[in-house]
This record gives sequence, structure tokens and C-alpha cells, in this order.
Amino acid sequence: MVIIDKERCIGCGACVPDCVSKHIRLEDGKAVKTGECILCGHCVAVCPTGAVSIPEYDAPAGEPGFPITIEDLLTTIRSRRSIRYYQPRQVEREKFEAILEAGRYTATGSNRQDCTFVVVQQELETFKRILWSWIEDTLSSEDPAPAEHLRDFLDRIRRDPKDDFLFRNAPAVLVVAAHSQVDAGLAAQDMELAAVCQGLGVMYNGYLAGAVSACPAAREWLGIGEKPAALSMLVGYPDVRYRRIAPRRAVDAVWR
Repeated sequence: MVIIDKERCIGCGACVPDCVSKHIRLEDGKAVKTGECILCGHCVAVCPTGAVSIPEYDAPAGEPGFPITIEDLLTTIRSRRSIRYYQPRQVEREKFEAILEAGRYTATGSNRQDCTFVVVQQELETFKRILWSWIEDTLSSEDPAPAEHLRDFLDRIRRDPKDDFLFRNAPAVLVVAAHSQVDAGLAAQDMELAAVCQGLGVMYNGYLAGAVSACPAAREWLGIGEKPAALSMLVGYPDVRYRRIAPRRAVDAVWR
């Protein structure tokens, strides 16, 4: 819940118009919370004296800012590539923690903060066995229960010993579980940028996310409950060097 310290509140009113839920007003020169809110934190961020807090949430110390220039940002975005070849080395935990911090701070609809992030690295071989066993069992079963479209999908991703199509020998997998595909996608984009800035590479893998969503054993092992596996990412150090920025079509935009 939002707490307003009346001793520190100076009655400037900055939080009143910035409250998304319109549940803050001034009474006797002090800000007062008047109803339930979505805990977006705008009131915390806009208060000049630090009078507002959300005790159940934590936040990094310091003032907000955008130290990166637009030129640096665009170069980073233009330079990222979908990585399909990875070095045989583990990703350090602190680098994953920075990636997850980027996902944690990504905007979500109505501030649901509904994304669950599952990093699979140390037990990746166990995860692979669970998924591959289920795929093979489903395809070889005579049970008519699996729908035809599921069989067709699994047949496309059936394991080939010469081509690790599903995992591409990446050392780690990051699964984003969320009820909103949009929230998961927004988080994944920020996390990819955080990965690239640390010398890592990422590939979004829709086939893997689809397999996880359809496999009860994988979902249970990942601990995501009823949340859909909205998105999955392969993560690791690239085993390929791109020497120039790839071309793109001209921007398709409408100006009015």
C-alpha cells in the first residue's frame, strides 16, 4: 500500500494530478490517499521530499535519468542480431540479474507486474530431457487426444541429432510466463538490450515457447503454474561476429 508521511509532505500537490487512479487529494495542505490504487509508483517518483513510499516494493537508490544518448541507443538497437551460434561457456549470474532487473522495470498493463522469469542454465539438460521425452511420447502415442495441429507442430520441431533446432546449443534459456503477451514482449525487448550491452546474444524462440506451453511436465518443472509460457529466449555468448549493421527497408510511417 501507499504510505504518505505527513511530516515530510509539504503540500506541493505534485502527486495529485500524476495519480493514475485519481485517489490522492490535498486536505489541510497535506496529500491524502483516498482509495485503492494500482501501485504504479508515480506518486513516489514525483514527490520532491520523499514523503511517499510503497514499503512492500523496493527501488534502486538515486535519481532517475537517461545518461545514454539517442545515437548510442540507436546504434545498440541497430546492432542487435538474433544469435543462433553460441560459445560453450556459462552466463554469469550477475549478468542474468541485470537482465532480470531490466524485465522487472518494464512497463506492464495496469501495472500488473505479472511476468514470471525463469532462468534455466545449471539444469538445462534436465529441462531438455523433459521436453524431448514429452515430444517423442506424444508423437509416438496412438492416443487420439492430442489435436492434429499439435502433432503437426511437434513434428516440425522433432529433434534432429545433427541440428539442435530447438535449443541451438545455447547455454541458457529464459522463459517469460505472463497472462499478457504484450507485457511479456515488452519485458523481453528490454531484457535483450540488457543482454546485448553485456556482450551476450539472444534469440527469441517461438517454437520453444509453444512446446513449453503445451507440455504439462515442462510447465510444472519450471514452476509457472497456470501462467502461459508467453515467450522464450535463448541466451549466451555469441560464437559469431557481425562486422556491420544489417540493412532494413525504409521506415513505413504515416505523418499527419
